[in-house]
Amino acid sequence: MHDHNEHEAETDLKEALDHLNKAEQDLAAARVAEAAAEEEIKEALEEIQEVESHHHERHFEIIIDRKNYRVEKEEMTGTELRALPVPPIGADRDLFEVVPSGPDRKIEDQESIEMRNGLRFFTAPAHINPGRVRTRYC
Repeated sequence: MHDHNEHEAETDLKEALDHLNKAEQDLAAARVAEAAAEEEIKEALEEIQEVESHHHERHFEIIIDRKNYRVEKEEMTGTELRALPVPPIGADRDLFEVVPSGPDRKIEDQESIEMRNGLRFFTAPAHINPGRVRTRYC
């Protein structure tokens, strides 16, 4: 009977050791999975920060009188657009948006324009003075 108990104890010990080995393997696999998940979280957070920084750094390339300007506001008034050049566009000139598919559009000072890349503007004298009328004397 003594041999039988020893044999049973050895079997129980072997089963316990097998169980321990399996648990250690499961733990090692879980640690690998945890490290992979942490890396995915880190990458996702970096992507979120990149998207947020791009959103905050959004800018538009526009042209006024053939000169390029970089603006960051999504909407600008005529007054704000007039202030971009140095010196600013004076009251003696009108500001127009180039409209490729139709007539150019005069921009009023209080008017708000939605910015987009490639917008083009030009200025022209506010009042065209045709000059003095000449008369001929015979």
